[in-house]
Amino acid sequence: MVARDRNRAEEAASGISSARAFTSWRLVTESKFVDAIVVATPPETQVQIVLSALEEGKAVFAEKPMAVTLAEAQDMTNRAFSCGRPNMVDFNFTEVNAWKRTRQILMERQIGEVRHVTVHWQVESYVNRLKVSNWKSSSAEGGGTLFNFVSHCLHYLEWLLGPISGLSSRLSRMPYDQRTADTTVAMALAFQSGTAGALSVSTAAYLGSGHRVEFYGEEGALILENATLDYMKGFRVLLARKPDACLKPVAVNDRDAAPYLDGRTLPASRLAHRFLDWVESGVPSSPDFRDGLRVQKLLDAALRSHESGRWIEPVI
Repeated sequence: MVARDRNRAEEAASGISSARAFTSWRLVTESKFVDAIVVATPPETQVQIVLSALEEGKAVFAEKPMAVTLAEAQDMTNRAFSCGRPNMVDFNFTEVNAWKRTRQILMERQIGEVRHVTVHWQVESYVNRLKVSNWKSSSAEGGGTLFNFVSHCLHYLEWLLGPISGLSSRLSRMPYDQRTADTTVAMALAFQSGTAGALSVSTAAYLGSGHRVEFYGEEGALILENATLDYMKGFRVLLARKPDACLKPVAVNDRDAAPYLDGRTLPASRLAHRFLDWVESGVPSSPDFRDGLRVQKLLDAALRSHESGRWIEPVI
């Protein structure tokens, strides 16, 4: 366990019999006794740690987004695959059972060809509720709604519907807020399949409606929604097929998530298991750095669209 404060590092390590506490990440990346590392730092600092670990031959599990800039994410990806080390990025909505069931319904074309999709994610984050000034409220350090929330959306939308071929975005922050990170993102999307998309995400929405993704197809409608305060646990799936008069709940087995107080625990543990399997077996898994790089390209396109006021077509 690594932390700047030794007491915090020792406290984190105390619950694991084989864990040791460090106050410098270099001691870990350079250790010959370490085969794999998990990096859970702000995007600005993650890059240097990941590159150092890869140079030392370590497998790396990284946070999303991978970096602040596209060039940094490209460098990380190139290094990971040139040295052949296992690599993974923590995009975890795709590990939630309700999301897997939604994807199955779409793949089975139960609502036919998807005409359009809308994403509404309206919450008030801890950082914005208390107006905290840290890396999450600093755009230069990789904070803000686009990087921390919309990065998830861009990943799961392509996982569900295929490549995004173009987008237009508008970023804003709370009036009179001296902090630099965006708090609200509005985006129009076009998919390679012909599906249209619209996205509205805010982390400054007091008593917000939560997270809702709506799919409208030629033969029906499919809704994935979560009105709870837990980001990962509490999703339900609703389906209507013509000529149904109303949406009906779709059965989803969520019993395995029940024991965890934080809904992020189970999805993250599933990713961790696959990452360790890759380390031990050498069989690649996903989401890997190439998936992270793809999202970084879309984030870069969103920033360029906001700055220029233009529609941007990112390279697929």
